[in-house]
Amino acid sequence: MKEQIKEKTIDELKDLVLESKKELFTLRMGHNKLKQLENTASIKNKKREIARIKTVLRQKELQA
Repeated sequence: MKEQIKEKTIDELKDLVLESKKELFTLRMGHNKLKQLENTASIKNKKREIARIKTVLRQKELQA
């Protein structure tokens, strides 16, 4: 996953961050509405994925 993120361009990374945030929102709303989630760690994992993407995005911005 990390290697795939590092190969993407800045614009692709920005789009990926937006997409991941939408998925996180959906997970949170589903969890709040139903008070249950099949995999409760999925919210935590999605947050970490967003952080990884933002880190690579920032590194690429500084290099440019």
